[in-house]
Amino acid sequence: MTQPTIVVLKGDQTGQELLDEALRVIDPAVTRVNATFETFDLSLENRRKTRNEVVREAAERIKQTGLGIKAATITPPEKGDVGSPNALLREWIDGQVILRTGRRIPGVRPFGGVHAPIAVIRMAVDGEYSEKAWREGEGLDEVAYSTRRLSRRNCRAVAEFTFRYAQRNNAKVFGGPKYTVSPVYEGMFKEELDAAAQRYPGVAYDPQLIDATYALLLETEGEALVIPALNRDGDNLSDLVIKMFGTIAGAESVIFSFDDTFDVKVALTEAPHGTAPSLQGKNIANPMAMILAGAALMKYVKHNDAASRASRAIYESVLEAVQSGVKTNDLGGSASTTDFTDEVIQRVKSKLEVWDALGG
Repeated sequence: MTQPTIVVLKGDQTGQELLDEALRVIDPAVTRVNATFETFDLSLENRRKTRNEVVREAAERIKQTGLGIKAATITPPEKGDVGSPNALLREWIDGQVILRTGRRIPGVRPFGGVHAPIAVIRMAVDGEYSEKAWREGEGLDEVAYSTRRLSRRNCRAVAEFTFRYAQRNNAKVFGGPKYTVSPVYEGMFKEELDAAAQRYPGVAYDPQLIDATYALLLETEGEALVIPALNRDGDNLSDLVIKMFGTIAGAESVIFSFDDTFDVKVALTEAPHGTAPSLQGKNIANPMAMILAGAALMKYVKHNDAASRASRAIYESVLEAVQSGVKTNDLGGSASTTDFTDEVIQRVKSKLEVWDALGG
């Protein structure tokens, strides 16, 4: 059984407060996972102080350990400032896929008829977020231009992960790019999805254009779906999907990089929401997404049965806590941030104790 080293990336405002709650849950005294923790301060103040060198150092360490958990951070809007650490981390850990899964929260009414999980498999790089853009001309004759990049390697990584994930979770691969408008650019992604469908004939495959995907999500019949998407499409789509199940704070986000056989090499987990400055210091923010980020990280600790057990225990405890009525304000409850975390910790400890007593 391996002893994992988890790289902890500190953040800003409420993001850091919620990371502290997640760390309480994945503490070895709770999970029985003999992990060590190494911390890097990615607060805006320290990123400015180090001119993002701390981000590079953190990324290098995550590549070595294969495991990281990150708080939400501030991205300053001013040109020439330190920018977004998320984009830098994805580049420096060779991140290729972002996984966000909307799932039903017991006791919380989802939108429409949706109740089965919907996973969005987003390309983590390329596209509009790495484009080169410029303008020419003046006044009403000014014209903006951009060039986008899309690599077949990243297309294949997303396609392969999508079909493997769907196969493991008995789900249907649904949606896809707008290849009819962009047969050369987005068509490359469609080619890789079609090829993956041939490699995994047992996985249901229902390709749709991205606009049809949005429309048909509102008519979902309740089957588990896995939706592959380009970078910006996945960014937009994942927020919608998670919110369909009740709250943006209801699910975790995982960034993956892969080895040459497309097996997971690095997992960096986080919450999909921002730093929520208006909630800072009030002890009312929902810590679900950040706690689930810790549960997800435990899932990707290799060759460690205790971590796998802890992951399941945390997932179940979070959802059971909500089902029992322990909810923060955004879900219609009155529990504080720390109240919710305390409840999850108690349930995780109880589960692991009971499982040991049952011998499984």
